[in-house]
This record gives sequence, C-alpha cells and structure tokens, in this order.
Amino acid sequence: MKKVYFKTFGCRTNQFDTQIMISKLSEFELTDREDESDIVVVNSCTVTNGADASVRNYISSLKRSNPNARVILAGCGSHSKGESLFADKKVHGVIGHSEKEKINEILKKPEPFYQIGDLEHIDSSIVEEFVGKSRAFIKIQEGCDFRCSYCIIPSVRGDARSHKAETIIEQITKLAGNGFGEFILTGTNVGSYGKERGDSIAGLLGKISLIRGVRRIRIGSLEPIQIDEAFLELLGEPWMARHLHIALQHTSDSMLALMNRRNHFKTDLTLFEKIAAKGYAIGTDFIVGHPGESDAVWREAISRIEQLPLTHIHAFSYSKRDGTPSASMQPQIKGDIAKERHREVTEIIKAKNYEFRLKHSSDLEVLLENGKEGVFYGYDQYFNKIEVKSDEDLSSNWVLLNEIKVQGDGNYAQF
Repeated sequence: MKKVYFKTFGCRTNQFDTQIMISKLSEFELTDREDESDIVVVNSCTVTNGADASVRNYISSLKRSNPNARVILAGCGSHSKGESLFADKKVHGVIGHSEKEKINEILKKPEPFYQIGDLEHIDSSIVEEFVGKSRAFIKIQEGCDFRCSYCIIPSVRGDARSHKAETIIEQITKLAGNGFGEFILTGTNVGSYGKERGDSIAGLLGKISLIRGVRRIRIGSLEPIQIDEAFLELLGEPWMARHLHIALQHTSDSMLALMNRRNHFKTDLTLFEKIAAKGYAIGTDFIVGHPGESDAVWREAISRIEQLPLTHIHAFSYSKRDGTPSASMQPQIKGDIAKERHREVTEIIKAKNYEFRLKHSSDLEVLLENGKEGVFYGYDQYFNKIEVKSDEDLSSNWVLLNEIKVQGDGNYAQF
C-alpha cells in the first residue's frame, strides 16, 4: 500500500480541506514521515507572492529530499500557479478545490494529470476524526463576495456559498460523539454564512449549541458589518468562547477606502467597546505598509489602535499579490518602514494582552493538547495560551485553572 504525506500551508480552511482528503483515503496509507512517502499532497496557499514562493521552495526541496515521490498540488495555489507548475513538470498532478473528495481515485492515476474542476463546488463530506487534534475545525462556508483591493482569494476560492446546516450538524454530532468538545467554525468568509438562503451565523450557532457534547464554540474571522443584534445576543451564552476575531485590516478611514473595505473606524470602535463590555477578548487582522500608508496616516492609525479594546492581533506587512488592484498602487512603502510599523503595533497589543490576562487569571477553562514530560499546552476561553505542568497525563483533557502565574510571555499553572 502506497504511503501518502500531506503538507498543509495557510489557513484553517486549508487544514479542514486536508482532513477531508485524509478521510477519503481508502486505498493508501497515511504517513507523518515525509521522507518515506510515495506521494506528497501539497495543500497550498496563494494569499501573497511570498506564499507562492514558500510552496515552490517546498516542492523544490522535495525533489532533493525525496526525488521518487509523486508531488500533487492542491489548495488555492492550484488555481493561481498550478498550470505553470504542471507545465514545467514541477508536480505530477494538480487538483482544484472541487476535486479533493475524489482524492483516493485521483491518486491512483499513474499518468500526470491536471484536474482543476470548478469554483462553485461545496463539500458534502462528513469528517468524523481530526488526526492529531483535540479541537475540531468545521468549515461552514466557502468563498467570498468581498473584493478587498489587496486580496486574490475570491478568484481562487470563488464567491461565497454555504454548507447545508444539516451537513454541519451531522458532522459536529459525530465528532462530539467521538469525544471532541471544542469546535472552531471556519471558512473563507465565515460571517457570510447562510446569506443566500436567509439563514445566518447566529442561527447556525443556536442549532450547534443544542448538540450533546458541544462544550465550546469558537468562530474564525468575522467582518465588523456581519455582527448584528442577533449575534450580539448570543455573547452571554456559556458555550461561546470569550474571544472573537474581527478583521479590521486598518484603522485609518483613508486606508480602508484604498483597500476597498466595508468598515469604518467610528462604527468599529463602538462595536468593539460593546463586545469588550461583555468580558470578551478581541483579536483582529491588521495590514501594515500597504501602498499609500504615509507617516501621517500611520500616526493616525496608531492613535486609533490605542483606543480599541484589542487583546490579540495578527499583524502582517503588506506583500504584493500580482493580479490585485493594490499591486499597482503607489507609493509603495519600504520594507524597513513596514517592519518598524509591524513591531510598533504588535508591541501595543502585547501590552494590552498582558493587562487583560492580569484581570482574567481565574476560572480559566482550558482544553489541553498533547504534551510530553509533564508539560501540556492549551488555550483558555479567551484564546490565551497556557502552559500547565502536571504529573498526570492531561492530553486532550479539560481543566479548570484558578492559580495562574501571569507573565509577559504567557500564562503558567501547576495542576
């Protein structure tokens, strides 16, 4: 039986897609040893030119470390760079998003193949296990109708479309029955769930909460305009993780206009303050160094960052993505300036996070991942990582912690 190794780049949606492919392998053996694999499936990311480069470099390194392995390109990179990589014979085969459920039959093909499919497909697979995980990622939708000027994703994932609620409920029910208690709802644009059929993310959350065994629900990334009163009414529910990730991308209205965003700082601030008042930690995405980000714009952005009740941030320096409007915008921001701005914004949020952890250092509900030598790691309800030492094997267990040592680099406890 031939051995298959999966290499996953990028987001949680890709992680879920990899699990779908793994669940469909019936005539192959899954291996976690890249060097002993007969086939390597590369589930790629193409969000930036740098992401493309990382995938290409990995494929090139495979040719050296495991020259006999067949390399199959999957993921978003299949739709942007798959044709060229296939033409250059860098990969044995290319599959698009709609083909991943056919992975078992596809991998049996001895001849090279380019099977890109379409961008209208929506998965129907039920994943009953997550290999090596204690939390389960649940993809509830695919694609995005937003057209942010820096983003290539709609052209490689398609327009927003939702999974059927029945499929999602069935999947979570089976996973809960297999011992999973925490579920992370993910997708390309999670907050758009159900819009094409008159449903909503709030309605779906209510249905999931009724499933026996569901202890905590986390949500991927939401857009500010997708958080309505029905959603806000759920914030007090015990099964809601006390952390929301709400994508701002910037706090200067002039930059938000350049980025073709749909949010504005004044309404963002009001929303964040309302959520923070419910005891929530709040994270965001933030792009630094996007073309047009002058010194004056940056100072305005930083002053506004300081006003927001943020506790987490995924800040990243703008990276040109060919084929997007932002790629041709001027003036470009020098790399060293972007790097310094990245440092400045992350330091501000790091300090905010520390203050938040000092105020929330008891009654922490933590799902611990696998550990070793008596040291375990997990995340509390506020999505703060914690290191727990114990003589017991606490792998994949829930613990309630009250005596927490809060330090600048993280939280620590003895159990």
